[in-house]
Amino acid sequence: MEVKKSPKADLENKKAVFMQIGLVVVLALVLIAFEWKTTDIDANKFNMTDEVAAEEEIVPITRQEEVIPPPPPPPPRVTDVLNIVDDDVELDEELDIQDTEIDENTEIEFDVSLEEEESDDAAVFFIVEEMPEFPGGDGELRKYIAQSVKYPVIAQENGIQGRVYVQFVVGTDGGVTQVKVARGVDPNLDKEAIRVVQSMPKWKPGKQRGKSVKVSYTVPINFVLQ
Repeated sequence: MEVKKSPKADLENKKAVFMQIGLVVVLALVLIAFEWKTTDIDANKFNMTDEVAAEEEIVPITRQEEVIPPPPPPPPRVTDVLNIVDDDVELDEELDIQDTEIDENTEIEFDVSLEEEESDDAAVFFIVEEMPEFPGGDGELRKYIAQSVKYPVIAQENGIQGRVYVQFVVGTDGGVTQVKVARGVDPNLDKEAIRVVQSMPKWKPGKQRGKSVKVSYTVPINFVLQ
């Protein structure tokens, strides 16, 4: 089967025209190359401008005037008056020397008020040799918290639950003081946790070197909706 071509699509007839167009373009490029002119640039001009710019950038050196500090004030004059006394003059003043020797029967009075003030401002320990203990141990502590906690109604309606960490100080007499929330969940739950801790009975105080001391203690209280 022969492939039929349209006479308009045949490019063989236009081959001579394309050849002439190519020759004209090449000839034009050659003429432009011969006629192209370049201008020489004197590099010395640029060097001069750089030197002028460098001269303009030079900053004059200035020196700060030295400030002379004022002279120090003269030392104060000594106005002590020395009275010269003859060696033959007798002095009427007699030195009263008290006997400071202590016998076995000597009574010494101690001020106990200072010791009491120091005990009130005693330091609070975090870890001691004998830590404070709730009456009955940790099991009774958990039982007391479970029986004493009253879940706030507002927290129940809003579905709020979580664990509140309450920090307090067990005093030398076992009393619970300085109750505060170390990490809370909700203001209503925090308030209830503080109330439960404040109503605790006296603990067994902590001891350091056989002496009752103040100890900081932290108790977690869980609020869980059932």
